[in-house]
Amino acid sequence: MLYRLTLYLIALFAQLSAVSADPVTAIALHGTPKEPSGFTHFSYVDPRAPKGGRLTLGAYGSFDSVNPLIVKGTPVTGVRDFTIESLMARGLDEPFTLYGLIADTIDVAEDGSSVSFHLNPKAHFSDGRPITADDVIFSLELLRDKGRPNHRTYFSKVAKSERLSDHDVRFTLDAAGDREIPLIIGLMPVLPKHATNPYSFDETSMMAPVGSGPYRIGKVDAGRSLTYVRDPNYWGRDLPVNRGRFNFDEIRFDYYREGSAMFDAFKTGQIDLWPEEDPRRWANGYDFPAIHDGRAVKREFDIGIPAGMTALVFNTRRPVFADPRVREALIYLFDFEWINRTLFAGLYRRTESYFQRSILASPGHPADDHERQLLAPFPDAVKPAIMEGTYRFPTTDGSGRSRENQEHAFKLLQEAGYELKRGRLIQKDTGRALEFEILAVSTAQSALLLSFARDVERLGISVDVRVVDSSQYQQRLTNYDYDMIQNTWSSSLSPGNEQLFRWSAQSAKVPGTYNFAGVQNPAVDAMIDALLAAKSEQDFVSAVRALDRTLLSGDYVIPLFYIPTQWVAFWTRLHHPEKTPLFGYNVDSWWATDKK
Repeated sequence: MLYRLTLYLIALFAQLSAVSADPVTAIALHGTPKEPSGFTHFSYVDPRAPKGGRLTLGAYGSFDSVNPLIVKGTPVTGVRDFTIESLMARGLDEPFTLYGLIADTIDVAEDGSSVSFHLNPKAHFSDGRPITADDVIFSLELLRDKGRPNHRTYFSKVAKSERLSDHDVRFTLDAAGDREIPLIIGLMPVLPKHATNPYSFDETSMMAPVGSGPYRIGKVDAGRSLTYVRDPNYWGRDLPVNRGRFNFDEIRFDYYREGSAMFDAFKTGQIDLWPEEDPRRWANGYDFPAIHDGRAVKREFDIGIPAGMTALVFNTRRPVFADPRVREALIYLFDFEWINRTLFAGLYRRTESYFQRSILASPGHPADDHERQLLAPFPDAVKPAIMEGTYRFPTTDGSGRSRENQEHAFKLLQEAGYELKRGRLIQKDTGRALEFEILAVSTAQSALLLSFARDVERLGISVDVRVVDSSQYQQRLTNYDYDMIQNTWSSSLSPGNEQLFRWSAQSAKVPGTYNFAGVQNPAVDAMIDALLAAKSEQDFVSAVRALDRTLLSGDYVIPLFYIPTQWVAFWTRLHHPEKTPLFGYNVDSWWATDKK
């Protein structure tokens, strides 16, 4: 009896010691939340913004599903933003901080072994049914088993789910050292158990989902347009995280097959807002009446998050790019200076880090002691110049011909076993020519891709640029059926579990991840583990920089460029708050002054 009592007390003490002192209404991954307890609205919104009107936005391509949480199909834009809510809401003026939404408090065990949520008793779905702990557990288990690979990866770290009451749920974690997982669970989309069929969930569907967000899906024109309509009974409209947001009565997405057609629609007022990504057009393409008479304007918005990595991506699963010397040679053949000057009005800047434009970027910083300690088990994982922070990508004089870079590239290709025969590079051992295909989804990419193709063809390399429609592109992307693509991995000041989805060896083997390069590198995996386990801000920065160095040293991509600010053109019937958050402009805080 005494023995059993002792065991019970030990277990009880362990359980109590694993619980934090008090549940909190906001949580930051590092440091403390910016907004004080009892805040009334975010600092980057206007709580007096009027409600009403319609916002029409453009989207590229098409869609065949309204479910963005599965691998199959091409989902419509906006479902996660406007219809399906998360347990908590992210503050956009901080690296990674969550505030109460469906869950009004979060309670993370001091040792990170569990996370508990108390649900707001007022929270309900659009059909009026209350949101309960059963819905939360159902959502996690469904996304873990049938969701996108990132959700499967994240939520597989939950060892046990417990319904403590109608409004209380606890998740026990099997990755107690992963400090981000409690926050990742806080961002989990919550689905209604009573209105979601788990057996057909992973199949594409055009049936509007039942959500708890500020908008319902209204009119759907399959593949062409979709309209979100404000829910007059939205339960969370007066929460601090929502005041000043979701101001339009309707938000419509119109789909276009070509970027030029979509821009023409903006010029004639069919689309209200145009985020510009083409420097040539930003410099010279806004000569139309609405700009001249002030009905439409151009604006540059500051942005405080990293620029991320936009690049031409080598699929290292393919034999043609298995040899890193071939990849490095092609990096030397990319003439950024000439392309930027002739194609992009000189407005781009060269990307040199996966976390460009932030303190997390490794270039210019020699590895500190903690980085070197992390990288010590992998002595060949980082190139010496990258370890010292002195490496820079090859440059040219912008003339379009760099003999020095071509000679260096040819030397690397010779080391990889290639020789020049009758104007073509041939692998001596196999007799195969060095040739590859660049897969593209837009003709707007053609100028860049064809310029690069011409540069490498001078060295006897054959390149085929192939443009396919959006559905075929998505299918080939999902199955890694390409040699090279152009891709952008966005970034934040709090990189975490999404890095597993992009770079881990495990994700390289699973269809539908963002590991488009096929990275399978033990050093990369170890650096991701280190950043997930980092407890101090300095250790976190060191781990992210170490990851940056391993990725750069692997020559998995040809880094391209980034825009120093956000370029946005819009019709002046739209208005935005004075302050721009860290994440840049955000249309859910904008409003209209007429009833379009």
